[in-house]
Amino acid sequence: MKKIILSIVISLILSTNLFAHLEHYKSFTLLEYELFRNNKLIGFHNYNFTKNKDILTVKSNVEFKITKLGVDLYTYKAESEENYINNLFSSFKSNTNQNKKIKYVNIKKKDKNNLIIDGSSFKGTASSDFIVGTWWNHAIIKSKAQISAISGRIIEQKVTFIGKEDIKIGNKIFKALHFNFSSSNVNLPDSKKLNTDIWYDEKSFLWLKASFDKSGKWEYRIKTYK
Repeated sequence: MKKIILSIVISLILSTNLFAHLEHYKSFTLLEYELFRNNKLIGFHNYNFTKNKDILTVKSNVEFKITKLGVDLYTYKAESEENYINNLFSSFKSNTNQNKKIKYVNIKKKDKNNLIIDGSSFKGTASSDFIVGTWWNHAIIKSKAQISAISGRIIEQKVTFIGKEDIKIGNKIFKALHFNFSSSNVNLPDSKKLNTDIWYDEKSFLWLKASFDKSGKWEYRIKTYK
């Protein structure tokens, strides 16, 4: 019962602070994350925030590679840009080189209720209530579906609030809110299923950490925020 009540309180806090949260990110210029696989540092994911009047632009780049005995077994590079006008989503685009396989997505706002998606895995319209799965924006926990930032695939999701936790990243202790994201469609093949744990700072909702298992244990950990 205590967890249910706490979940309701958290839900209300996040609902009423959605726009405030985007305002909060307007004060940031840089978020840097380290990417680990089986506790070994393999790459990075950085976000740069710029503001021009009422437009917030978030550019990101991510690179990692998996090596064995000095040989690159898997390489990944991606760049993206998302734009918000007056705190509302406007557009997103990305290009990804996933082990020499090219993927992309372009998303624009069609009207108040719909988005237009042109991606390597999906082309069509989607509800404007769906959110791009870039994790930094905590509004993703309120969405019934996320849109793949790599290919445009729509991923219907179930979000479960696990609880409050103290987590240590580097030499700092954060008071965090822990959520699990899973696929609503249980009939998806395992390779397509979502099962990711995300931690946000309890006060600022800053994305702190992500963890998932896929041919090893993967973790994103915040390194720098300013």
